[in-house]
Amino acid sequence: MADDVHSEQLLSEVAALPALPGVYRYFDAQGQLLYVGKARNLKKRVSSYFQKNHDGTRIGHMVSRIVRMETTVVRSEAEALLLENNLIKTLNPRFNILFRDDKSYPYLKITGTRDAARSAGRSTSASTLFPRMAYYRGAVDKRHSYYGPYPSAWAVKETIQLMQKVFRLRTCEDTVFANRTRPCLLYQIKRCSGPCVDQIHQGDYLQDVATAERFLRGETQSVLHTLEQRMLAHAEKLEFEQAAEIRNQMSALSRVLHQQTMEMGNDQDADILAVKVQGGRACVNLAMVRGGRHLGDRPYFPTHVDDASAIEELLSEGADGEVAEKGDPGERTALRVLEAFIAQHYLGAPLPSVLITSHAVGRPLLEALTEQTGQKVHAVHNPREHRRLWLEMAQKNAGIALARLLAEEGSQQARTRALAEALQLPDDDLAALRIECFDISHTAGESTQASCVVFEDHKLQNSQYRRYKIDGITPGDDYAAMRQVLTRRYGRIAEALKVEAGEAEVAVAAPTIDVPAAEPGTVADADADGGVDAAPATPEKDMPATGPRMPDIVLIDGGKGQVGVAREVFQQLGLDLSSIVGVEKGEGRKVGLEELVFADGRSKVYLGHDSAALMLVAQIRDEAHRFAITGMRAQRAKVRTGGSQLEDIPGVGPKKRARLLQRFGGVRGVAAASVEDLATVDGISLELAETIYRGLR
Repeated sequence: MADDVHSEQLLSEVAALPALPGVYRYFDAQGQLLYVGKARNLKKRVSSYFQKNHDGTRIGHMVSRIVRMETTVVRSEAEALLLENNLIKTLNPRFNILFRDDKSYPYLKITGTRDAARSAGRSTSASTLFPRMAYYRGAVDKRHSYYGPYPSAWAVKETIQLMQKVFRLRTCEDTVFANRTRPCLLYQIKRCSGPCVDQIHQGDYLQDVATAERFLRGETQSVLHTLEQRMLAHAEKLEFEQAAEIRNQMSALSRVLHQQTMEMGNDQDADILAVKVQGGRACVNLAMVRGGRHLGDRPYFPTHVDDASAIEELLSEGADGEVAEKGDPGERTALRVLEAFIAQHYLGAPLPSVLITSHAVGRPLLEALTEQTGQKVHAVHNPREHRRLWLEMAQKNAGIALARLLAEEGSQQARTRALAEALQLPDDDLAALRIECFDISHTAGESTQASCVVFEDHKLQNSQYRRYKIDGITPGDDYAAMRQVLTRRYGRIAEALKVEAGEAEVAVAAPTIDVPAAEPGTVADADADGGVDAAPATPEKDMPATGPRMPDIVLIDGGKGQVGVAREVFQQLGLDLSSIVGVEKGEGRKVGLEELVFADGRSKVYLGHDSAALMLVAQIRDEAHRFAITGMRAQRAKVRTGGSQLEDIPGVGPKKRARLLQRFGGVRGVAAASVEDLATVDGISLELAETIYRGLR
């Protein structure tokens, strides 16, 4: 196979590789990264791909696409493993097991406890003199103490509530703390000791902070002993009120410890990792124990499990001189998934001293993590006593999460198949079925927005959503809006397809239109068609490398009228009319009575209110409607703030604008006011009032 498919240059590069540890990377003809691997012996490992016949297999499919290779020689296998997983995380290769890079774990922060200035008596900031607890997510500041990570925001907030009940530490911002003149509600309900108004001495408060930190580190018995000693000391001094307060603290803390079913043994910090593989999918369930307390768990679902596992089966054959793996292939896949998670997840993330795993992790991985962190990393397989209970719980949760995912995916795949059958489309590769759905939204013609959502690989691809600002039409003309968005969306594709077919290029004019901002938390990258990406820019999965691609179905939220507009646009662009499908509302606009309308002359199709195909159509249509409405509302809110309208009026500066908005309750009130009313505002002369009156009309 190598002689027929691969170039002499590539094969000579393979033959010249050194017998040293390193990392290799394979690329296809379009420069797309296919696979990243590591090897103890680069020459043997890489040669195995090209010396054997892999026809008809997943690895054969990948090897046949290799046209270029890059390698990096390193000093050790551990270093190769770290480099491999850094590249996997940053480059997202097509045939590697990939986990979503989610390091945004929340922490519980206690401010100022590591500030050297406080210990020297030089700091006077509130966060140092009276440290506060806070939910935190972000970069670490060495002046503060951080506890966690926690698997969810809920777990952090629950811990904060516990700390308020037992230790009564403050949670208010420093600005609020500095300006309090009387205790807040938290003090009244005994959730804060009131340091803002000197209800507690600084030394006593700092002692509570120190005790709370010891509790967070898992020193529960020591904390209880300390509290008991303080209670007895107050009692001996006949300070019974203070002794009672500490007694209540101990009672609250004891109740919490009894509620923690995983409060066993002497473990301080540990992560419990259980993997479950089924139906071509996998789940790794991560449970966290910090300070001896179970903080919750979180499931992770990798991609490319089947492809990566098929390729890595070379290891089971001793492909590069390493010890051949034995045992059940499913268990080998589970182990690879688990090791991929550990390698990718803990790169640059906090790592506890103990990992409790459902499968025996290889020594090279643990050595690599030890080398990275500078501390010995232990992995416990087949644990005993309380650790076994932890692992069994994690395994059960992994199975539940994976079963839920497979049920959801199976349902979605059934819907895709049902729609393909209803529209008489080929069903040999349903994952490649691409649907693009359009909707128009406006309020009485104001802030018209068009949305395009994409369905592919049995799910909505929100990274490919687009939003279009519609200008240059009669307000409220939905047909003109649909004509504009379809022309902008498919004009370039039609032109490219004609060029590929050898036809003369046809220039399609797309109006130059300012694009609106995307939804909060998204990236607004405007493309040549004037659309706006609706999600952070990420590499699109398996997108065709040969150029633009028309969707299999262009779904229009509308009946005959909108479909007629789409037909005109497609006829003008020379595109296939059979891909246009309209969703016409049924009698009384009732849900479940929708009919499908076609642009190529086919008769309407009624799918039935309980049809799986209709459920998919409704899901996609509703998502397009939601996406269009959110964009329209954001644009409308931007316009209705009126700041820009007032800013454009000469003589109206920030102070005068603020006075106007405050007096009349917003720009609508300003626009509705008479000249005489405007002139009553401080700083607004009669002449300027007339200018404002005309400017807002």
